[in-house]
Amino acid sequence: MAQSIVKKQKLHSMKTQGTVATTLSLLLFTVISILVLYPLVAALLASFRPGQELMRYGLNFNPDPKGLTINNYIYLFTQRAFQGAEWVKVPHRYFLWYKNSVMLTFISVVCQLLICYVVAYGLTMYEYKLKNVLFFIVIATMMVPGVILMLPMYQEIISLHLINKTAGVILPGVCSASTIFFFRQFMTGLPKELLDAGRIDGANEYRICFTIMMPLVKPAFGAMAILSSMGTWNDMLWPMLVYRDAGKFTLPIGLNTLLTPYGNNYDLLIAGSCFSVVPLLIIFFAFQRYFIGGMTAGAVKG
Repeated sequence: MAQSIVKKQKLHSMKTQGTVATTLSLLLFTVISILVLYPLVAALLASFRPGQELMRYGLNFNPDPKGLTINNYIYLFTQRAFQGAEWVKVPHRYFLWYKNSVMLTFISVVCQLLICYVVAYGLTMYEYKLKNVLFFIVIATMMVPGVILMLPMYQEIISLHLINKTAGVILPGVCSASTIFFFRQFMTGLPKELLDAGRIDGANEYRICFTIMMPLVKPAFGAMAILSSMGTWNDMLWPMLVYRDAGKFTLPIGLNTLLTPYGNNYDLLIAGSCFSVVPLLIIFFAFQRYFIGGMTAGAVKG
């Protein structure tokens, strides 16, 4: 009888502790969500306000329906701004920057995923001398801040005559150490017996790599596609160093040129910044089913 009472008390205590932990976790994540969403909602509301009001009051969370307008988005899509009492044609290069960013991100992410997958495949599926040394060198490059490498990479791009070319922006990032590490950690959990089975069936090494093993790495591809796309899409410093022609500017660089000492085009800046999130949302929803599985597997295997 006494033992049953003690067991009930322990169960009650465990349930109470579990309830308290759940409540505290819920409160913590609620606070974090509010802190993250506040600037996003403020920016979205600002995109529906006149530029003069934004310059006067700045970004603020003031959902006043009377002060909201779609004129900023009309200006964004039709290149017609409301000035004074009439609509005036005011050309801008927003969609040219948008197209440049889309093309750069697509090419860069595809090249990065393919090259890093092949490198990680070679570091995982084969046994050879200096294998661990090579992997250590890859990991060591992650410890070097990217800003330190800017100058030598810039000199290398100049020597290769790739200034003001898209290849000059893409090449330094196609072999990312973090992406290689992630692919390798994921592939360490794959059975190497599949390689022997493929060889017995007469498949060569390239076919094994791309038709047998690659489909098994879809979760890792999905996770890294999201992360790599975000990094490339938002990168401004390196493309700004390489590009010279304003017609090749990406979206971050182009939006930055709207802020000048002679005038700040906040109407286009805020609306364009909010609309620039659309490609990242599309990529996330396209690969979200792979994201959690890829991140979890890459974190625990190896």
